[in-house]
Amino acid sequence: MRSRHNGKCNKHEYKTREAEKMDRKLKVSSNPHIRSKVTTNVIMMAVVLALLPAAGFGIYNFGIRALLHILITVASTVLTEFLFGLYRKKLTITDLSAVVTGLLLAMNLPVGAPLWIGALGGVFAILVVKMLFGGLGQNFMNPALAARCFLLISFPALMTDFACDAYTGATPLAALKAGEAVNVTDMIIGRTAGTIGETSMVAIVAGACLLILLGVIDLRIPGSYIVSFAVFVLLFGGRGLDFQYLSAQLAGGGLMLGAFFMATDYVTRPITSRGQYVFGVFLGIMTGIFRIFGPGAEGVSYAIILGNLLVPLIEKVTMPRAFGKGGAGHGRK
Repeated sequence: MRSRHNGKCNKHEYKTREAEKMDRKLKVSSNPHIRSKVTTNVIMMAVVLALLPAAGFGIYNFGIRALLHILITVASTVLTEFLFGLYRKKLTITDLSAVVTGLLLAMNLPVGAPLWIGALGGVFAILVVKMLFGGLGQNFMNPALAARCFLLISFPALMTDFACDAYTGATPLAALKAGEAVNVTDMIIGRTAGTIGETSMVAIVAGACLLILLGVIDLRIPGSYIVSFAVFVLLFGGRGLDFQYLSAQLAGGGLMLGAFFMATDYVTRPITSRGQYVFGVFLGIMTGIFRIFGPGAEGVSYAIILGNLLVPLIEKVTMPRAFGKGGAGHGRK
């Protein structure tokens, strides 16, 4: 009897221990659930460093006013997140995401715009697009691009006036759309009119190479974005195999900045590998439609925003199925 009783006790203790182990395994904590030694502020610092070549060239190209735009816009995003954190009693500015948002927004502003416009856009990006939806990781679209679209809709004349002391003519894309000749070499180097951080293709690609080498981004989204856009331009641009026209389209506007620094945003891109390719192709096609058939010369911002809105659907369609589920033999006896 003692042996049987001891056996029951041992069996009960074993089940209790196993239940405790299972309980620990099933315990759900707050996101993110996939842990990594690479912290958010390390990733954001890498993005800031990668943006410095393009931002620095923008200051060199447009002068001290470009630096003022950057400082004011970054200050507005950081201060807005700090004040909201004080209100919610949870400070999050140390992750540097507000700095990245402010820097990206400033680089998408024309240098001749009023200095207050970046501050207004910074408040909108952080307060409306990011914090009111739960903060970093919960926003459904890129805050910097959402703020730029907000400013474009609210102040179209100010946001599309690229005249400044350095350049008085139209942007290369606007000239290209009007059928005028453009200097592709100047576009690649960055000696053209445009927003503060989008003009130098060389500086943008140099920063993107840093992110790729550090493993922060890969080429799935930017590669599929750029290739699909190039194919679309060759097919529907009306210039045939005009590679100078194609080069100008690739080097002009915010295509490179959007492809490498905004479309690859961890929060607003698809998480599946196939989904990222679909996302990139969608962005390339939409950018081509906006540029070639739309009334304006640019379309990167609106293409990425539309892509952000479709991310849940893209993930649903491209999510891998569990082994044995949904296959041809599923449900057989």
